Amino acid sequence: MDAVVEEAVEYMRAFFGDPLTVAGIAERSRLGSFLFSRVFKEETGVSPGQFLAAVRMGEAKRLLESTSLDIAGIAAAVGHGGSGAFTDHFTAAVGLTPGGFRRLCRDAGQVLPGPRPEPGAGLGALAGTVRLPRGYGTARVYLGVFATPVVRYPALAEALVDVPGDRPSCYRLPDVPEGSRHLLAVAVAAGVGAGRGPEDGRSVLVGRHGTVRTTVAVTAGTVTGAAVRLRPPHPADPPVLLALPGLLPARTVVPQPGCAAAPGAQPVALRPPPRPSGA
Repeated sequence: MDAVVEEAVEYMRAFFGDPLTVAGIAERSRLGSFLFSRVFKEETGVSPGQFLAAVRMGEAKRLLESTSLDIAGIAAAVGHGGSGAFTDHFTAAVGLTPGGFRRLCRDAGQVLPGPRPEPGAGLGALAGTVRLPRGYGTARVYLGVFATPVVRYPALAEALVDVPGDRPSCYRLPDVPEGSRHLLAVAVAAGVGAGRGPEDGRSVLVGRHGTVRTTVAVTAGTVTGAAVRLRPPHPADPPVLLALPGLLPARTVVPQPGCAAAPGAQPVALRPPPRPSGA
């Protein structure tokens, strides 16, 4: 079943601009639509339709950052019929309009979207450690709490943490709305490995608490422990859609107190980047 999902993901990434349907992709996998959708969600955490939408928005981010195509041209390139609907979908996923995201990429001072807690929800907290794979240097890690297993707008809570390559760092996310949540992480690390950028010699890493099907139960008024282990990205990981701050790691990392004594270190404050990472 892993091979079925990987083949479907490769097909989506190759032909995202075509009028694809879940039924058509399922037919290629030689499974019925119901079974294919169930297997796909078990492996990726999202439905085939949600994954395809994320692939299209991820490609739109790349085109906005690296080309001069107008919005209508980008909408057509990623399989959207009209620029109006595309703009609505892009803004809902990324947290900025296509024009705002392009200005951000060109250092025009666009303000980044912040977390948006759910109104009326009781608040708890998440705290624990975040660790890099072996062989990577210092990384700046974005940790976000989401309602779905996709890094997309809006985050319910978020923080940036600098993590050294040789030991875990503590984090603490206060004011997390109670409920079943997804704790997701994106990082840019010094060193080599899968996800390495061709120009700067840095590697993109991703992570979450537990498996793709694991959520964190947040209870109002309590601190819930949740460890995050980062890894190189896998083709079946949904694209990162949220407009993230620059993730270039700090030159040095100040050691944090032990997590057993303190449930988490103070996170690095979020701020507009000097240049976005493209994550």
